[in-house]
Amino acid sequence: MSEEENRPLAAETESASPDGGVEGLRQQIEQLKKEVEAGQDRYLRERAELENFKKRMQREKNEAVRFASEPLLRDLLPVVDNLERALQHGSAEGQSVVEGVQMVLKSLLETLERHGVKRVEAVGEPFDPSKHQAIAHVESEEHPANHVAEQHLIGYQLHDRLLRPAMVSVSRGKSNGAVESPQNSD
Repeated sequence: MSEEENRPLAAETESASPDGGVEGLRQQIEQLKKEVEAGQDRYLRERAELENFKKRMQREKNEAVRFASEPLLRDLLPVVDNLERALQHGSAEGQSVVEGVQMVLKSLLETLERHGVKRVEAVGEPFDPSKHQAIAHVESEEHPANHVAEQHLIGYQLHDRLLRPAMVSVSRGKSNGAVESPQNSD
């Protein structure tokens, strides 16, 4: 070994001398222990963060797969509406056509249901702005105030996500006959 290579070794041996060098080594050991603990802590935190990231990505992937058909299903809803309208306006003369449309509608609704599409029930239910879209207020003796009195367009959900809100008329409750005017409240 050359003389330069021996110098650092000599410096370490001198610090290990009984006159306080042992205390210096103890401090270095404590410092190194703290660094190792900090490194282990950082490793564990990053490992946990990576696991959380993997779980989040898996959830998002599952969600994307589960709702991948949403645009197609949204486009099919007007077809269902038109088939239902055709049945409402079907005549007795074209009974075979009406029966054919009924079969097509039934088949389409069953297919939608198999893929997680459900109708949003509305009539008689309390008005829920997250499921219903109010297009009118009506006075009704059959339904309490703020309940759906009439459904104009059926709403649909895909699993737990709303595809289309139900278009409804909301009841104001019973009419009192006389309506007070706020203009003459003096």
